[in-house]
Amino acid sequence: MQITRFSYFWLDTWVMANVIQLATQDFCTRFLNHTNDPCGRQFDQMTQAARSAPANIAEGNSRHSTSKETEMKLTDVARATLSELANDYLNWLLRHEQLPWSTHSAAYVEVASTPLDKPDYQDDVLYQSSIHILQQRHRFDKWLLSEDSMTVANCVLVLCNRLVMMLSKQIENQLATFREEGGFTEALTAERLAHRTEKNRQDDAPVCPQCGKPMIKRMAKKGMNSGREFWSCSAYPECIGTRNII
Repeated sequence: MQITRFSYFWLDTWVMANVIQLATQDFCTRFLNHTNDPCGRQFDQMTQAARSAPANIAEGNSRHSTSKETEMKLTDVARATLSELANDYLNWLLRHEQLPWSTHSAAYVEVASTPLDKPDYQDDVLYQSSIHILQQRHRFDKWLLSEDSMTVANCVLVLCNRLVMMLSKQIENQLATFREEGGFTEALTAERLAHRTEKNRQDDAPVCPQCGKPMIKRMAKKGMNSGREFWSCSAYPECIGTRNII
């Protein structure tokens, strides 16, 4: 069974989020212990924040065709949890009186500019996407496999901030699509009005006296005529033409 219907497998943001999740799980396993994290609370918080990013990107993208509003909200949740995770790595550095890499440092520039390969899945998408994620993670092994927790923390911190910027761009694109196409509610309203308009055309509904478009039956919800049906222009609210039902 193929899963090509899940287009998030092709998103660089989802791939990068998986790289960060794997790196964070490895970081927490290697460097957190009963001395610096006696209750395991930091382990749980960091791994859960790292898990939230790919999970929300995937869920948001899966809602693209039904609710663009939900897609944007979930993508923004992914962005917010990554900011939280980035702060955990910054705190790790500060706890050890270390500074994050300068944006002018060679290590920062190299991690920030190391590109991801474009996915090239053929048929077995789940299998091939898993290979792709592992290959992208290995692009950062120079830092992620270091025995120095400061090096690892700095690398993941850069990747988190890099992904936050990628997600911000993704949200901008989602918003542009929403402005152009509308959302789920708008699509349902348009579909319902189109259906009612077509039905009333078959019922020989009158045309609007103002714009000439077919009219549909509505029921007054307030005022002296509350509860009574009347003819309303199918283009409402752009056109407010009405006729009494005789």
